[in-house]
Amino acid sequence: MKRLPALFSALALTVTPVLAPAAPAAATAPALAPVAATTPAQAAPAYHVVRPGETIKSIAARFGLRRRDLRAWNGIIKPNQPSPDGVLNLAKPAGGGLSGWRSSIETVTPGVVNWDPAKKCPVPPADLRKVWVTYIDFYGVSHQGSIVVHRTIATRTQRAFQALYRMRFRIQGMSPMTLNAPYISDMGAVTSGYNCRAVNGSKTWSQHAYGKAIDVNPVQNPMVRGTYIDPTDGTSFLRRGAYRRGMMHAAGAVRAFTDNGFYWGGRWRSLRDDMHFSMNNR
Repeated sequence: MKRLPALFSALALTVTPVLAPAAPAAATAPALAPVAATTPAQAAPAYHVVRPGETIKSIAARFGLRRRDLRAWNGIIKPNQPSPDGVLNLAKPAGGGLSGWRSSIETVTPGVVNWDPAKKCPVPPADLRKVWVTYIDFYGVSHQGSIVVHRTIATRTQRAFQALYRMRFRIQGMSPMTLNAPYISDMGAVTSGYNCRAVNGSKTWSQHAYGKAIDVNPVQNPMVRGTYIDPTDGTSFLRRGAYRRGMMHAAGAVRAFTDNGFYWGGRWRSLRDDMHFSMNNR
């Protein structure tokens, strides 16, 4: 399989795989100030989701923009081109752009993963790691988010999320949600890894129970088996030929994981699970 192109090579990068424990009032009547945005969406610039074959030149022409502005607003250095599934700002971001990508790895305590010996989960907390990565939310703002995975896939998880960042792919939310996306109350929308649970409708441990599977943007990439859809909010994303913010396609964001040794549930036949990436194709 082809490797991802070296996109955005000028971005600052710090990977730290180190284990660690867990104005006075005016005298005259002031002019009316602009009303502050009440939601992240109101503060975000217009955006475009990149389709296969599109370039900075073609996107700039489509929206009547200067190529140099489009590059500057999205931190794309010549001669690099945008990636399918990436999301480009079509105006200057109010916050001054992205922060640059960073990552680190921490050990976890039983409390961090709500460890319950009675459940007899297949992997102890000592074998899990919390991986911190920079991600871009749906409104173009960068955050530090975390995901818990098995220690054996911590570094490849870092590389996969680094690739998503370089693509300018957007993630709806990552833990800690109270800090990163307090406006989202549905935890089913969160990109996550470890979860001590069985496969739905069976007594077989899910690969999430081993910390060896990751779900990305569940709502935008739902699991479908016949007429069953999970999560149900993903119904409007069943047309997989569309290119919408947070959706993953084989020629785009999926490659961030498959190029790092993960298998993609979007290629399964008995069901389709576009959010799901695992180490053993289960």
